[in-house]
Amino acid sequence: MNITEKLYPGDVVLMRKPHPCGSLEWEVTRVGADVGMVCLGCKRRVLLTRRDFTRQARRFVRRAPEASATENSNNI
Repeated sequence: MNITEKLYPGDVVLMRKPHPCGSLEWEVTRVGADVGMVCLGCKRRVLLTRRDFTRQARRFVRRAPEASATENSNNI
């Protein structure tokens, strides 16, 4: 399953492979050509290309407040 929805800083995603610390959850910190993420287990920062990110991400655990505000404004 690929994540095709728009990304926002603050989104928390579940990745396919665990980080060496054992955590599967990552928080998105930067969105652009690359996606910056912070491991929620050990606070390690990494940059993935958007292509690699969409391949490795499973699902959203929690959406950023901007994501829900945008979704609500589109439904009105």
